[in-house]
Amino acid sequence: MKIIIDSHPFYIRLTRRKSAGKIPIVFLHGFTGSSKDWEFILNQLPKKFFPAAIDLIGHGKTASPENVKYYSTKRIVSQINTIINKLNFDKIILAGYSMGGRAALSYAVSYPRKIQGLILESSSPGIQNDDKRNERIKNDLKLAEIVKNYGVAEFINHWTELPLFQTLKAISKNQYEGIIEGKKKNNVWGLSNSLKGFSTGRMPDYWSRLKEFDIKTLLITGELDRKFTQINSRMNKLIPHCSHKVVKRCGHNVHLEKPEEFIILVKEFLRNFSS
Repeated sequence: MKIIIDSHPFYIRLTRRKSAGKIPIVFLHGFTGSSKDWEFILNQLPKKFFPAAIDLIGHGKTASPENVKYYSTKRIVSQINTIINKLNFDKIILAGYSMGGRAALSYAVSYPRKIQGLILESSSPGIQNDDKRNERIKNDLKLAEIVKNYGVAEFINHWTELPLFQTLKAISKNQYEGIIEGKKKNNVWGLSNSLKGFSTGRMPDYWSRLKEFDIKTLLITGELDRKFTQINSRMNKLIPHCSHKVVKRCGHNVHLEKPEEFIILVKEFLRNFSS
């Protein structure tokens, strides 16, 4: 289904009919991804949950406006909130991968009373050091220029060659090629503005807010992704009701590299909730 926000269409993937008593669980994809990335899990969840997946601004079937103002942390949080309200969701479980995890965490900070559970995969609460923040902004601006100058297909070829994503190539060739083709369907403005507006460097630093979370939280990282496993290990010590699961022989993109194990971890976490 599509919802109009600020004159722009946002696409939401729904696989079940909403009914009274079901707990909504909303999935947010990573940079260059889409709601299609979550198809593997939507129908695997217990019947008491109502799953939905959003194409974030600049991705998938959602609009890719040329004005970068629509891609800020504040705007993305507002867009998610509008969608949740229009779907008549009261309290939700929110799950996000990488960039989508940062969006989920940002939403949870802004609307903690609307969140009863949080699942963050390979994500971060921001960058604390100002020099590192500025360095990240500069790097993401360079990547944004690559998108604009060379196009989406060439950028995806460059992006997927980064060390962070090398372990994704361990999946079957057909599956990997399908993922890459899906990423190449994105829009130049959507990807470049996402890098400019929602860079980790521009995202607020939420480290000091983690101790305030009165939210059941699951952190998932891959064993081979040392950077984010270290970040999430530190997060786990700060969030009061939290567990951190590290998936063996896996990198940054756990839900695509090890989908069966990811489903098991999510189902175990969902046992904490009753309708």
